[in-house]
Amino acid sequence: MKFQEFNLHPKVAAGVDAEGYTTPTPIQAQGIPSVMAGQDVMGLAQTGTGKTAAFALPILHRLMQGKRGQVRALIVAPTRELAEQIHVAISHLGKQTGLRSVTIYGGVNINPQKNKLKSGVEIVVACPGRLLDHINQGTIDLSKVEVLVLDEADQMFDMGFFPDIRRILGHLPKQRQNLLFSATMPPQIRKLAAEVLNQPDTIQVDTVAPATTVKHALYPVAQHLKTALLLQLLRHTSTESVLVFTRTKHRAKRLGLQLEKAGYKSASLQGNLSQNRRQEALDGFRDGRFQILVATDIAARGIDVSQISHVVNYDIPNTPETYIHRIGRTGRAARTGDAFTLVSDDEKGLVKAIEKLFGSTIERRTIDGFNYHEAAPPKQPQKPRTSKPKKVTQAKPAPPVASSKPRRPRRSRRPAAGKTSGGGVVTSAGRS
Repeated sequence: MKFQEFNLHPKVAAGVDAEGYTTPTPIQAQGIPSVMAGQDVMGLAQTGTGKTAAFALPILHRLMQGKRGQVRALIVAPTRELAEQIHVAISHLGKQTGLRSVTIYGGVNINPQKNKLKSGVEIVVACPGRLLDHINQGTIDLSKVEVLVLDEADQMFDMGFFPDIRRILGHLPKQRQNLLFSATMPPQIRKLAAEVLNQPDTIQVDTVAPATTVKHALYPVAQHLKTALLLQLLRHTSTESVLVFTRTKHRAKRLGLQLEKAGYKSASLQGNLSQNRRQEALDGFRDGRFQILVATDIAARGIDVSQISHVVNYDIPNTPETYIHRIGRTGRAARTGDAFTLVSDDEKGLVKAIEKLFGSTIERRTIDGFNYHEAAPPKQPQKPRTSKPKKVTQAKPAPPVASSKPRRPRRSRRPAAGKTSGGGVVTSAGRS
């Protein structure tokens, strides 16, 4: 099948050609006709399968007809990075259409967003919290929305956005097309889908299986030796761009600095960074200025870098689904990739859960010459906490007993010149 068979508007088709798309992915081949036909769609597809184009192209095709300058398509995403990724994809695919898109998310000044909305846009890509800010301030009109897209719905649930989503739904027209995409389908997502979607076409593409273009390997190692093993792994592996995942933002920052100290061009991406710093790290990783990006799961679904050769789980994720999202960053667009996971003894239970989901055992590897038996450094003894001595407040001395000796009567003072004894001002004729 070729993209020409979708009969997209010529200006949308021109964007497809400019991006070099020729053969649609399975989610695109199944999803685009349903969306173009006006059907509600529930798409089950993991990261990296091309689902952004699966809803972006039909939306651009639809919006070529009808009024401009009003919000007609709303796409809700869980993270700023994913919102920017979708916005960039729409801008490239719709470059010749004249349709305008804007991103709406927190962590940046709200006023430029207000100005863009005021100037008139047809597509809004938003994160739930900042979108509600605009709704509450009356700076966005959603009464003309024709298409709603909820992207990465399972992550929005994980991040606690469902109450916000339900509030947003209350501001949309009841007559609209609804598209919901999710990599997994837990009961909470099915419940939301039942509330939002009307007789949807369900499209399922490899929801729980890992991408076939990715090779997996586990590296058992003690927790205190993970950084040393990672450095050894990087020295012995031919890599292009490496994405390293940690469980906490503090570890991401520390590991990024350690890699930089070891001579690697690296950056970290975690929640404490400002939006400008996060964008700088992403752009540097995308254009090759940084070879290694250390990130928390906030970036797992918001990085669109096709040339990532390796994903390394410094910390194994808490769920098999999160593992799928992480490794979906490599082996994209028919390229091959590798997923390495450093596993300590206390993480072996999580490995079993991942292998159960895959239905197969993941290969265990070791590195020749690495000292796996090096003892952990001794913990620094904590100084005993000394309690400060309480201040003893001395009782105030009793006031002196009044003397029984009778006081001498005060002399009556004579009034000053120029004043009466009652304080009234009098005229003095002696001065000019």
